[in-house]
Amino acid sequence: MTGTGDAATMLPQPDFTATFPGPFPASPHGNHTERQLLGWLEEYPLLPSARARSVLVNITSHGASRTFPTADADDLVLFAELLLWLTAFDDVHGEANAAGDPVALVDRSAELMLVLASGSPPPLMGPFPAALYDLLARFRARTGPAAYLRLAASLRDTIMALVWEAHHVVEPERVALATYLQMRPHTVFVRTIIAAAEIVLDYELADAQRALAPVRHLETAVANLAGWINDLASYESEVARGPVQPLSLPTLLRARHGGNLEEAFARASGMCENEAAVARRWITSLACDPPSALTAHARALEGIARSFIWHTSHARYQGPKCDAARSVRSA
Repeated sequence: MTGTGDAATMLPQPDFTATFPGPFPASPHGNHTERQLLGWLEEYPLLPSARARSVLVNITSHGASRTFPTADADDLVLFAELLLWLTAFDDVHGEANAAGDPVALVDRSAELMLVLASGSPPPLMGPFPAALYDLLARFRARTGPAAYLRLAASLRDTIMALVWEAHHVVEPERVALATYLQMRPHTVFVRTIIAAAEIVLDYELADAQRALAPVRHLETAVANLAGWINDLASYESEVARGPVQPLSLPTLLRARHGGNLEEAFARASGMCENEAAVARRWITSLACDPPSALTAHARALEGIARSFIWHTSHARYQGPKCDAARSVRSA
């Protein structure tokens, strides 16, 4: 592809046809999940408009069905509600909105921390703490203490990362690339999704398995890939919101290496392709054993990677001038 480096140009995108070729398997419960999410939002009005609810419910329900296509209907709905809650909180209280009122984000985050710390509802709950309390109670009922605590810890990390992101979103040039690469998996929620996988798919790694280098390398590769894919997919829509460059991988690569936007996208696309190859290598290695928790974990991580790739073709991530033209070759 060629271009001038303008955000409306066809920018280089990663090619996953060798590592994560489509079409991706999807759960038969996708439409059921979509209906359930709409009903859940009636009980917990997290989003301000019918259009916002419709778009987010659609991408969440069908993205969840590609993340964990073998999950049963109830577990898939619970996971999709968690993903919807995270995305809605980021949309309503995080990102650019927090730049204008960072104190409000800190206060909303503190309410969530109280729910996570106590496991009980705080007084005068708004919809986000109330929905989180509901989610945590249902996850706790489905799993043992260790898996639940891993999920809760990942949620605390995510909330902290969203506050960090909001603090830097108006001055992305002040963020070191190395810091961003460490924080990005939390702000894209993939660490929480990985923690939820064992609960949703009903397996659990032993501590010795969790400490294995192949497991850690696979989780890191998928976590990196998720954040970088999302950065490339959302860049145009974030630029359109302006007025500053988004806090994202292409922006920070330009700050580090110079060059135009097309060159930054090419560099980021190469990073994605390399990380996808690493993930595929470890998935193949771990999944070749007889059925075990390691095999289940490798397949779960494969589904998570596929889902993030699938998400990039959804209308939520399309720039205003490129809806018809942009596509990711693997989706």
